[in-house]
Amino acid sequence: MKCLYLALLVLAGLCCVGCGEENSPPERPVIGLSVLTLTNPFFQDIAENMREEAAKHGYDVVVVSGEFDAARQQNQVKDFIVRKVAAIVLCPCDSKAVGTAILEANEAGIAVFTCDIACLAPGVPVVSHIASDNYEGGKLAAQAMIEALGDTGGKVAILDYRAAESCLLRVAGFKEVIEVHNRGSGAAVKIVDELPCGGVKDQGYRAAEDLVQRHPDLAGIFAINDPSALGARAALEKADKDDQVKLVGFDGQPEGKQAIKEGKIYADPVQYPDRIGRETARVIARYFEGEKVPPQVLIPTGLYRKKS
Repeated sequence: MKCLYLALLVLAGLCCVGCGEENSPPERPVIGLSVLTLTNPFFQDIAENMREEAAKHGYDVVVVSGEFDAARQQNQVKDFIVRKVAAIVLCPCDSKAVGTAILEANEAGIAVFTCDIACLAPGVPVVSHIASDNYEGGKLAAQAMIEALGDTGGKVAILDYRAAESCLLRVAGFKEVIEVHNRGSGAAVKIVDELPCGGVKDQGYRAAEDLVQRHPDLAGIFAINDPSALGARAALEKADKDDQVKLVGFDGQPEGKQAIKEGKIYADPVQYPDRIGRETARVIARYFEGEKVPPQVLIPTGLYRKKS
């Protein structure tokens, strides 16, 4: 009798386990996101907003950071492939080097999207690219620089980051407007130098130090993002050039906007990382619902000045 009782308990337990498995919610599909860096609030905003919007559409988002290391990011893509994620989103650490990782994901049958920074490797397809209109943003930066220099014009330099397609576009837009301006009747604005800043504060500081030593009469610096602009500002203050050199950044993140309010940076073309993150999640959801999605979605920038 005791053995029969124990057997019935075991059987009941197995039935409960079976019922639990049957009633448990199915696992949600996962989107793997690898960003350039999580030390910059811009990419934190992209990740958080993508996660929130994706949840509304029934997806989980796993976020990792390449931290400017293309090889590390490629390994992260390999991990996503092993996990069999539904989709991969990349903010490439290197716009050309990322091509190999994207091809691996494509071969595994995983849809790849890029946001903020596009892939420049030839012949490497992605489903869609969602980003700021960086080229137009670069034009706004040039307009701000011309405005800041006024009737005197002068020599300007650029702090760039050539590994990122987004920054290449910003610089291209900046140069185009400067060239057009110089063909007119206004005071000439001469681009005299272009140095890498890595998109981070400490390298922006060192690059700006070099610039003011090379060009004692420098009148302006365009930095491709807020961290490098803030680093440049510190270098200008140390060299006692902060009143002489006008500084234009890019991003419009809280720290950058505060520097503009304090008169430390003249202006910023403003990006909207929250919109980039949300729109990326929406495009992915539409894609898996069978809709035809655009190959590129560009989000306009705005210009933030002290008077804004």
